[in-house]
Amino acid sequence: MKRIKTPLSDEVVRELRAGDQVLISGVLYVARDAAHKRMVEALERGESLPFDIRGQIIYYMGPSPAKPGQVIGAAGPTTSGRMDPYTPRLLEAGLKGMIGKGLRSEAVKEAIKKYGAVYFAALGGGGAIASKRIKRAEIVAYEDLGPEALRLIEVEDFPVTVINDMYGGDLYEEGKRKYRRL
Repeated sequence: MKRIKTPLSDEVVRELRAGDQVLISGVLYVARDAAHKRMVEALERGESLPFDIRGQIIYYMGPSPAKPGQVIGAAGPTTSGRMDPYTPRLLEAGLKGMIGKGLRSEAVKEAIKKYGAVYFAALGGGGAIASKRIKRAEIVAYEDLGPEALRLIEVEDFPVTVINDMYGGDLYEEGKRKYRRL
């Protein structure tokens, strides 16, 4: 088990390989497709993003409302492919990591290699458990998007698995090869 802190440095990203089990501590940003669209549109207009994206990790998550005494409700990952049209541009701007579930497009995998980034998977269906690793949550921008608003969350020992590394490693493809019948 590897322990890493955010923001991610190039050195940390270089050390991560597909299949690594990782515990993340620090700040993550939460955004889904509507927020991604706004961020890419802002970059295309030459505007600044609502946070410094360099070295950051975006978690593809739609939180449920917090119960009394909780920081956040269930906080499980959403399907990453919905962010694929926007991801290469955000990686170009300095994003270093993404957390979600499911496969990524070839364009995203190529951008991960080109810009030296990493894609992690969080356990699908484990949103209630994941929420216990979140110590703070606040809306940063796009509040009008409701559950899709851009959020900052602070996590401690948030468990993920490296799926795509900067060297082209792909845990999903490795898994298929391992169990493929000849």
